[in-house]
Amino acid sequence: MPIRTPIRGLRSFCVASKCLSFKHAAAQLFLTPSAVSHQIKQLEEQLGLVLFKRGTRSIELTSSGKQFYQSIQPIIHQLESTISDFTHNQQN
Repeated sequence: MPIRTPIRGLRSFCVASKCLSFKHAAAQLFLTPSAVSHQIKQLEEQLGLVLFKRGTRSIELTSSGKQFYQSIQPIIHQLESTISDFTHNQQN
């Protein structure tokens, strides 16, 4: 089965999970809070899971969201690290 999940959605999810704020995640990712929310909503639809409990001015990870974060965060971290290493090597 091909992977259809955009990496940017996974990255937005990881950052939002860490800060528990779409607004703060958006600032770190240089996106709008609406764009972060939209990417995460698409991810939730694709996975068939609710990853966040959304409040009026807050978000909280669901139990599924916590499990998904623990699984996906090391992979995203490794990907970012690899890209950074290759970028650094190309500049030298």
